[in-house]
Amino acid sequence: MPDAIISYGWTAKSRDPKHFLTEKASKDPAPLTVEGIRLPDSPLAKRVLEYAEQELNAGTFNHSMRVFYYGKAIQIQQFPKWEFTDETYLLACLLHDIGTTDKNIEATRMSFEFYGGLLARNLLYKDYQAPIEQAESIAECIMRHQDIANSGSITTLGLIIQLATIFDNMGGHAELVHQGTIEDVTKHFPRNKWSSCFAATIRKENALKPWAHTTALGEVSFPEGVLNNTLMAPYD
Repeated sequence: MPDAIISYGWTAKSRDPKHFLTEKASKDPAPLTVEGIRLPDSPLAKRVLEYAEQELNAGTFNHSMRVFYYGKAIQIQQFPKWEFTDETYLLACLLHDIGTTDKNIEATRMSFEFYGGLLARNLLYKDYQAPIEQAESIAECIMRHQDIANSGSITTLGLIIQLATIFDNMGGHAELVHQGTIEDVTKHFPRNKWSSCFAATIRKENALKPWAHTTALGEVSFPEGVLNNTLMAPYD
């Protein structure tokens, strides 16, 4: 039986960049391609991929796939000792924004990450019979993927998805991914004005739920930071 802590990305990591960046490889990133990074094709991965394609709009689905490939590029080249199964990471990527669909954002007073985490846990464990340790790791990852701070710890799965989402949404930690990788990933999964789309989603949730966790990132500064993503502007 595999070690659930390692396989499902539960290993604790510091949230402070001053600490976790010390684990980074010393070499600069090189270009990677979508074809060069294997997409998990287990029955569970295929079911969740189909579910995500049905439930998410095209912009959010493409963002979710970019997060997968950017995160894998970061892991492979910069943090090769960070461990989690590719299947677990793909499932987290595909479901991390499930709470932002029009149906789900209006179905609850909960912040989208927390409601999305509950939806993902139930889908994976109850509907698709995924191991509970995997389903709960993904749920926690989704709930905390915008829980960005310099103190305390987070799971490895949570940290890698934070890095990948910040990279795609705001151009954060641009040094971790080669420009050639961006060009190939956006060719396969176009942004199609993703910055304005995501900024609108942020503002929609904050208007519906003034208490939303997203406000912790800055009610004004967060959507403006998304809109001013200069790294991704050429691909938008």
